[in-house]
Amino acid sequence: MTGPVPGTPSLLRAINDRAALRALLERGPLTRPEIGALTGLSKPTASQLLVRLRAAGLVVLDGVREGLPGRTAEVYRINPAAAYAGALDVTPGRIEARIADITGTVVGEHTLPTPHPLQGTLVDRLAAALRGARPPDALRRVVIGVQAAIDPSTGALGYAAAEDVPGWQIPGLVPALSAGLGVPVAVENDVNLAAVAERAHGAARGRADFVLLWADQGIGSAIVLGGRMHRGATGGAGEVGYMPAPGAPTARETGRYGRHGLQALTGGAAVLQVLRSYGVPGADFRQAVAHAAREAEGRSLAGLRDVAARLAVGLAAITSVIDPSLIVLTGGVPLAGGEPLRRLVEEELHALTIPRPPVRLSTVGGNPVLAGALSVALDAVREEVLGSPLPG
Repeated sequence: MTGPVPGTPSLLRAINDRAALRALLERGPLTRPEIGALTGLSKPTASQLLVRLRAAGLVVLDGVREGLPGRTAEVYRINPAAAYAGALDVTPGRIEARIADITGTVVGEHTLPTPHPLQGTLVDRLAAALRGARPPDALRRVVIGVQAAIDPSTGALGYAAAEDVPGWQIPGLVPALSAGLGVPVAVENDVNLAAVAERAHGAARGRADFVLLWADQGIGSAIVLGGRMHRGATGGAGEVGYMPAPGAPTARETGRYGRHGLQALTGGAAVLQVLRSYGVPGADFRQAVAHAAREAEGRSLAGLRDVAARLAVGLAAITSVIDPSLIVLTGGVPLAGGEPLRRLVEEELHALTIPRPPVRLSTVGGNPVLAGALSVALDAVREEVLGSPLPG
């Protein structure tokens, strides 16, 4: 038997170590008396704990803090170099990498363009992106966001055509990537990761039940129920781009991964076509949506309302089944449309459904997929480090 035995001093030490490390992660640098007060430990126990954590390389001295005249207190903090985590966001055009230390401080970033034709294996490309971010030391965990979903029953990547995710058709995908990269790997749907970032840092902070709709060139959603991501039996929960929609072709006509359902009604190409039919200019769908939102009158407003009504049709189906407390909009279409489009989507949705959840725009800046992937990776690394028994 390994690890602390229940009821023994080693178990108590492990509990105290974990509590102290958690306090330092959440509060930042602390003195020994502050650690004692937060954890309920006596002065001798807190002192012994800090000696143990420093010897293990998990805590370092961070100077002294002046107190009453003639009194100073040593300040301790988590050792940033105790562990590192990595995140990757993989799209057809590039792989974006980000590295953070255990405190969450970003220490490296890199964007690797995807060449056409592809060069090397998938592992080669992922490894190159991570190397480009220059991690200071070995990584403890890497989370990869991809425009598809892992089927938990088979471990294979699904909900994407092979040509859209070239090189990912590997038997035992996650174990193969872990072995190839030399670090434990998790592969997650990109929209699910955006929802993780939204709940941690954005408009869905503190929400136990919400839906995130990603409307861009492609359409997808993430569903959080009871504070947990709902993935479905085959990993496809939230793949609403394939959801049948009024007026759109079905998979029967276009093929399983063809342009059908809500994707055909609200994807970037459809949005651009709709707005052009109202005379709205724009080289691409983002420019057209932004122009319509700025004008917000006449034919521009009518075109924007048409787009909102199409998005609301998909959201109405989700809302009627899930009854979420909040809907968050993100992706190129909502972010280009801003408040005018958000307001129209909410109006159109509330006209269609009995539940009337508020509709909000994402407040996560930068790349939400990468932010969510790094958040998941850090959670896993911290749990591993905090849960490891220390000697003594």
